[in-house]
Amino acid sequence: MADDMEEQLEISTSEQFKALGHPLRHRLLFALGQEAATISQLAATLGTAKGNVAHHLGVLREARMVRVVETRQVRGGTEQYYRRTARQLHFSGEGGRANRVVTLQAVAAELESAEGQPLLKLRNLRLTERQAEELQDRLTQLVSDLTDAGPGEARHGVVVSVYRPRQANQPS
Repeated sequence: MADDMEEQLEISTSEQFKALGHPLRHRLLFALGQEAATISQLAATLGTAKGNVAHHLGVLREARMVRVVETRQVRGGTEQYYRRTARQLHFSGEGGRANRVVTLQAVAAELESAEGQPLLKLRNLRLTERQAEELQDRLTQLVSDLTDAGPGEARHGVVVSVYRPRQANQPS
């Protein structure tokens, strides 16, 4: 299967934001980020019914976030291999804000079903704006520089976030 994924897909239409309104669709996008898979393979990987996967893939396909990259004839039927259309999804505008919660729900489901002991660290500390920007830049670069080890290796998820929690009013 040829690697014809775009580098980045701008998520900007209401159809795309609606497609990302369900955690399973995010999990499908996670699973299809490195290699193509069939409905049966995705159902087994995600522990859900093939009909459920087929429905959610249809929504993602209509939003042009996944596509069929190969078909094979098997036992009188046609098997379709799906793949994400872009390596990275970039969220623009207010729709991106709303999608964060659903994305985190999908990540939580991935962590819950993960093999072994996944690393999850949460730390709150005081940073200057400059320190926060530098940290964000360094983490972005670290993740961007990672190289895929190839189809024979296990898939790993990487979640990186730097955020500023809502600030309580400080006494004067």
